[in-house]
Amino acid sequence: MGYGASQDAWDPNVLRDLARQYKVITFDNRGIGDSTTGYSKFTIPQFADDTAGLMQALSIKQADVLGWSMGTYIAQELILRHPGVVNKLVLYAGDCGGTQAIKPQPSVVQTLVDASGTLTERGERLLPLLFPAPWLAKKSNQAYLKRTLGASPQERVPSDNVMKQGLAIAGWGGSYDRLPTITSPALVVTGTDDVIIPPGNTAIIANRVPGAWTSYLRGGGHGVMFQYPHEFAKILLGFLSSPQGLIRKPTAGMFW
Repeated sequence: MGYGASQDAWDPNVLRDLARQYKVITFDNRGIGDSTTGYSKFTIPQFADDTAGLMQALSIKQADVLGWSMGTYIAQELILRHPGVVNKLVLYAGDCGGTQAIKPQPSVVQTLVDASGTLTERGERLLPLLFPAPWLAKKSNQAYLKRTLGASPQERVPSDNVMKQGLAIAGWGGSYDRLPTITSPALVVTGTDDVIIPPGNTAIIANRVPGAWTSYLRGGGHGVMFQYPHEFAKILLGFLSSPQGLIRKPTAGMFW
């Protein structure tokens, strides 16, 4: 899961579509929801080690791994630090971190790091960043978000731990120089109108990871899986079911 969110933030329709063909496991990063904070400093490598530890505790030797936003940083560190545990890698709305990543506008960052108010108030501030204005303006889309996000039980997301996550992101040196060492099949997927992680980051990652797939959803924001849940899941399922040896040029890109 990404910055400042619990596992409740996954779109339920995406999870249902994936679960028709795969066993799906979601979890909270440390200090979020029912996951304990622990005593270790919050860092992206630590989150990756936490993930590997959870897999070991569940007797999962290898899995397909999906990360969203900050979760893509964790997924990258997971495959780089524990390459044997990742079968296929899916990076949704992510970048490589460090100086090579394309950064969002300062006003976007300011809104993201504002941890004041209740969880509901923080969510209301984030909506314009997660979804393009034309899509968010439609009442049917607002109703969908209310049904999906509003109906699910909301776990505890302590503001102090959200701030620690922000520091972990700021302290991450990135993966740019190490990406060519990834040998697992990888898919990088994004919305073309993402303002939190600009979509240009997709090409940066894909051109560094050998044979990586890319997929862009037109008009999609950072929360594109909520905008087009079934299309999003279809892209993931197509990648996950493809033969291991199938290579797609990263410059080709698939647009939906």
